[in-house]
Amino acid sequence: MQIESKEFKTINPDTIDFPIIGIGASAGGLEAIELFFKSIPTEKECEMAFVVVQHLSPDYKNILSDLVKLYTQMNVFLIEDGMKVRPNCVYIIPPNCNMAFFNGSLQLLKLMPEKRLYLPIDFFFRSLAESLYEKSICIIMSGTGTDGTLGLKAIKGEGGLVMVQSPESAKFDGMPRSALSTGLVDSVLPPEQMFEQLLNYVQSTFQKKTYLLANPKYFPENLMRKIYLIIRNQTGHDFSSYKLNTIARRVQRRMVINKFENIKNYILYLQTNQTEVQILFRELLIGVTSFFRNSDVFDFFKEGLIPKLFDKPPSSTIRIWIPACSTGEEAYSFAILLQEYMENKKQNYFVQIFATDIDEISIEKARTGIFLDSIAVDVLPQRLSKYFILENHTYRIHKVIRDMIVFAKHDIIKDPPFTKIDLISCRNLLIYFTTELQKKVILLFHYALNSNGFLVLGNSESIRELDDIFRAIEKKSKLYQKIETPNSGGIIRMIKQPFIDELAIKQKKNTVYLEKKSNTKELLERFLLNHYAPPSVLINSNFEVLYIHGRTGKYLEPALGEANLNITQMAREGLKMELISAVSKVISLGVFVRYDNLRVKGEDRQSYLINLLVHPLKKSDSSDIFILVAFEECSDKKESQNIEISPISDKDQWIIELERTIQTKDEYLNTTIEELETSNEELKSINEELQSANEELQSANEELETSKEEIQSVNEELTTVNTELQKKIEELSQVNNDMNNLLASTGIGTIFLNHKLDIKRFTPAATKIINLIQSDIGRPVSDIVSRLMNYQTLIQDIQKVLDTLIPKEAEVWNLDGQKYSMRIQPYRTIENVIEGVVLTFVEISK
Repeated sequence: MQIESKEFKTINPDTIDFPIIGIGASAGGLEAIELFFKSIPTEKECEMAFVVVQHLSPDYKNILSDLVKLYTQMNVFLIEDGMKVRPNCVYIIPPNCNMAFFNGSLQLLKLMPEKRLYLPIDFFFRSLAESLYEKSICIIMSGTGTDGTLGLKAIKGEGGLVMVQSPESAKFDGMPRSALSTGLVDSVLPPEQMFEQLLNYVQSTFQKKTYLLANPKYFPENLMRKIYLIIRNQTGHDFSSYKLNTIARRVQRRMVINKFENIKNYILYLQTNQTEVQILFRELLIGVTSFFRNSDVFDFFKEGLIPKLFDKPPSSTIRIWIPACSTGEEAYSFAILLQEYMENKKQNYFVQIFATDIDEISIEKARTGIFLDSIAVDVLPQRLSKYFILENHTYRIHKVIRDMIVFAKHDIIKDPPFTKIDLISCRNLLIYFTTELQKKVILLFHYALNSNGFLVLGNSESIRELDDIFRAIEKKSKLYQKIETPNSGGIIRMIKQPFIDELAIKQKKNTVYLEKKSNTKELLERFLLNHYAPPSVLINSNFEVLYIHGRTGKYLEPALGEANLNITQMAREGLKMELISAVSKVISLGVFVRYDNLRVKGEDRQSYLINLLVHPLKKSDSSDIFILVAFEECSDKKESQNIEISPISDKDQWIIELERTIQTKDEYLNTTIEELETSNEELKSINEELQSANEELQSANEELETSKEEIQSVNEELTTVNTELQKKIEELSQVNNDMNNLLASTGIGTIFLNHKLDIKRFTPAATKIINLIQSDIGRPVSDIVSRLMNYQTLIQDIQKVLDTLIPKEAEVWNLDGQKYSMRIQPYRTIENVIEGVVLTFVEISK
């Protein structure tokens, strides 16, 4: 039966002050239900309500209500539509209908004749989860099939309790084992032991009211940090940015199940029990999903979102990212929608869906693409038949859909995001994050999306105050579109790594020593250089000093701290801006630059007027640029630092200096701006390259993972095939031995020939009629000497039987005088194919 996915609006669960337990059973469930209800004490009224849902044939007459009355003192009712649920009562579902819990009552829904899948347990458990949230409780007992598995996932997703009958105690273990395969079961017990565990849970939650919002008094921040730390040390994942209520409810349930009343004792238990840490970690993941979850939302996606994604030329790439994909149902749902659109439009696009999750177990399950047959509740029949392959009560996703999706382990909080994405679907994850983390993740999504990319959130989620970077396309379906902003590229900042020129790495020692045998010309050149050339410095394009000539202490001074040969850091006061401006011009334009009458404060705090000369130098055999910076003292020599400028006589000179200073500052500012723009462009380029490399590495890693999985799968298949072949060989060998012994024991001479009349096999008794030895197998029978008397037409008769397919019988004698009844008939295979003839000789001498 096909059941539409339906959501039930609920009353406030806090108004229900007693537990409602859903019990699902099928074949063999009567015995389990009997044992369960017999274990409930009868001394006082039970402050619980039990709703029993049997998976039975629609035309089956329900006798369970009469039977349960024999085992319990509680009130037992066969459910009528709209019946209110009360404590100390047992409610039994009638046949031929589905049932839902809605506003404190049980609503019956008649089955539709055209529906083909009947899963009443799943249907009821889902409604229970959507109504009671963390107060929902379900028990799965004996039965065949998978009914109840999807329902328990919904209950677990809301923080409820899941109990399952142990498979060993179940008459039919299909339903219990299907439930256990989810990894979401809290307790596995025989039916007679379930009520004690259930009572302990109820007393610790309902009666103490601890199911309400987590009280900081019971879950203090310092103790919760210890739990976060224990989980992080074992799993590598940090839950400290999740909402306290989300974490505390699940910690509380684990405490109840393990019978801890004090959180400190539970923390000590976690420290010594790695298995419990892993169970708590999986509880916190909240991995509940289904195909086409919220079907009305996916109906809107089909018409209002998918066509927008294909608003690009054919053969383009469409990239989708689905964080927190769990076991992959939503990723496959989107892939099916995309494939349907391409088939309808008869256009081909390269679709790449990145489905990620922090739970490696869920990712591995998603990669297999195998799901229970109960997914027929959520998937339309035409989609099931087209995109799934039914194998042993499970559905395998079709290869064309599987190839669209790349599954990967990824932590959205700490791992780099995917980029250049057209659509991000992150439904029902943000509601578990704190406000600060929600904002961080939404900013991350904005960075990951292409211009005008789309973002899908869950029903209870929103972009909050970030409406300046996302605009709402459809508020009901929580569809948003990216708004490009000027600082979009700056949301994730790259740290600039220093790039050091080779010349800066190689510290050159340029001290020149005059050889003793220097000639007169060299002595003269050295003298002129030392006495008449101005103090100068040779630098490279990175402003780093390579060589110093003359006494430059008046103009340059090593900076404090770690050694630094950057000339701008060494320049004295009054020289730095002009020096940067001049060198930058020389590097960019390759021209000589000169600044006159610069006032520089020397080491004695005196002011000097100098001329700054900057020359470009270039080797003929190299592309490297060098700059010669020379310092030339003005003729009016040094001036006192405290020289007063006459407002009348020196006014013009003062104005000139101010204008020159302003001009220099403007040039310095423009140079700095150009350098910043260049650096920004370099950073953007580096950022894009790193992102591209990261995506390629992630893609390569996923391909390697997939290849590894495929190789392992192929290896497993080969091992299985090899085992089967070995078994068949053993069986064939045994059959061959049996056949040989059978033929030998009968004493009947038998010869098997193929269609070419070559000998395939013969029995020992046949050697009395025809001279056969073991090496004759494969030779034509006409080459073998016959021991028959007065019978020369044997070969012709064999060929005639092979041609006409009519058996021939005759009496013949051998040379020993023995009389035989000969029969020649066609050799037929199981497929009724003629592959030769069979000759039999039965001795009838007596």
